[in-house]
Amino acid sequence: MHKHTVALLAFDGFQLLDVTGPAAAFGVANASIHSRVYNVEVVSPAGGLVNSSCGVSVQTRALSRIKARTVDTLLISGGSADALLRVATLSTTRRWIARCTRTCERFGSVCSGALLLAELGLLKNARVATHWASCDDLATRFPDVSVDAHALFVVHGKIWTSAGVSTGIDMALAMIERDVGRSVADRIAKFLVLYARRPGYQSQFSDLLRAQASSATEFAELMDWMQDRLAQRLDVPSLAARTGLSERSFYRKFVDATGQTPAKFVETIRLDAARTLLSTSLPLKTIAARTGMGSTVRLNAAFERRFGIAPSFFRLMNCTNRTK
Repeated sequence: MHKHTVALLAFDGFQLLDVTGPAAAFGVANASIHSRVYNVEVVSPAGGLVNSSCGVSVQTRALSRIKARTVDTLLISGGSADALLRVATLSTTRRWIARCTRTCERFGSVCSGALLLAELGLLKNARVATHWASCDDLATRFPDVSVDAHALFVVHGKIWTSAGVSTGIDMALAMIERDVGRSVADRIAKFLVLYARRPGYQSQFSDLLRAQASSATEFAELMDWMQDRLAQRLDVPSLAARTGLSERSFYRKFVDATGQTPAKFVETIRLDAARTLLSTSLPLKTIAARTGMGSTVRLNAAFERRFGIAPSFFRLMNCTNRTK
């Protein structure tokens, strides 16, 4: 089997997990198939020890010691905007990255590393993902880049970009699945003790987390309770009774805390769950029942209204992307 060289670009102030997460996944892949399929190289502009944003240093190889044409996968790690822009000003680094992206099989970024690629003009007219905190900045500074503020990772041709931190592992697993098969990727996820393999379309900052963050602790317990009981009745009388509030007080306080009506929030978390279940082989009727949508007709209508496509077509798109 062809040895696949993965270059992970680090720099002073890089986000540690953006490098070590994917590196661990590729390393476990080698152990899983008992073959050194992946040659992982952590590189930096000058080489040597490079300090991460959390203070941990990583040993790296200088870009000058690695021929760009030998790299099969290039991933730029994230970091602060200032740190990324400092890297972008280095002419030797710019030239090396440009040469690498012309010849490699795929390239991309983890977290805010998309900013560096955009600075180098490598993301024009591409759909990309980046950390939710960097989405507005990237979209504003580079209007020719289509920023998906929701996806965990995005594949656009040979460009792979992820939302950052732990999502770099999700993206690396998707790469491994494409290279050597899903069974290997699933074994790696199990070895890394991941709760679940997350598809790229899953939201990086779910409505549940967003609502929990905005409402502090007032309805956090209720939201956890709702998430575990999607198939049950979750109307205002039931939820108000759960909180010990009158229906009117519950409705008003919930909207004030989350910016959403209870019905809208319930539909959203049900649709998020349905979207995840569509990556399985479960029938639509079963998915509708498990998520509390009641029927496939209601699921179809709500799904199309929210995402613009039918659940069956969404499932087909997901299966197609996974087998490419």
